[in-house]
Amino acid sequence: MYKIYAGALFVMQRVRNMIGGNLTHGMDGSGTTIAVLDSGVVSGHRDLEDRVLCFRDFIGYGSRAYDDNGHGTHVCGILCGSGYLSGGKYRGMAPGAKLVAGKVLDEKGDGSTEEMLAGLEWVLQLREKYEIRILNISVGIGNLEEERKERLLREKIKQVWDSGILVVCAAGNKGPGNGTVSSVGGSARVVTVGCHDGGYFRDDPHRCELYSGWGAWGMQIRKPDIVAPGTEIMSCNANYAGLRGRIRNAYVAKSGTSMATPIVSGAAALVFQKYPGMTNEECKRKLQYTATDLGLPWNRQGWGMVNVERLLD
Repeated sequence: MYKIYAGALFVMQRVRNMIGGNLTHGMDGSGTTIAVLDSGVVSGHRDLEDRVLCFRDFIGYGSRAYDDNGHGTHVCGILCGSGYLSGGKYRGMAPGAKLVAGKVLDEKGDGSTEEMLAGLEWVLQLREKYEIRILNISVGIGNLEEERKERLLREKIKQVWDSGILVVCAAGNKGPGNGTVSSVGGSARVVTVGCHDGGYFRDDPHRCELYSGWGAWGMQIRKPDIVAPGTEIMSCNANYAGLRGRIRNAYVAKSGTSMATPIVSGAAALVFQKYPGMTNEECKRKLQYTATDLGLPWNRQGWGMVNVERLLD
């Protein structure tokens, strides 16, 4: 669902209203670095200027930051876009945060386990240099056919978590249905984000909660951990262009758990700014315990909707 439409005009404000994101107590994520493994980022977008500290291409091995798919740039805009080209309307969750961006998806949005493993190792290597606190993985990795690859991926993500980085990943878009959370999202050492828009888009047959991945009944680990809005989220368009001094198509609306995930990562950046000594385990528990219960089964909502006001209170 990649389209631009008039009804999305104040969608980020709608998201803030839903999750208590208007009361951030002056927090904007400053001093927090978020790593993103995705399709890359267009650092030349005015909303993302001076945000990207480091970029690495694991697909084409280019030297400059780019995004030939657009997914990664959209995610980064939700995380920390300034909203400059919209007068602040479409600013991200933590506009003061910085980015370390790895391109592990190609122009079609496809990637391999090997590229993701290389990206995870890269994040580990840069953790201390850039003081990375959060890793955002808005990539719904399904059940892999090769158990060895799935095991290697889980082990590497465990290493990232054990290094002190809060790993936030998408539940995936393979729902509904019991046990449809992505392979990576089933790990205990990640914050798994599902999608729910509350009462918005109630009659929209394409609303994201209808396909957000569900956890499996009977599991010791209840997944997803938390949910966030993810339908028609307006953020940075990698393919925007300037024309006679005017900006065209600077933003685009996209939907899915990929969009819900950076909302939670951005909220976590606000927490780490306010509580710089907090560990990733403590942040995960705080995200869970302050969430708003939507009255849904555990395997659909986890602990509930992320609540920024309670998170920072």
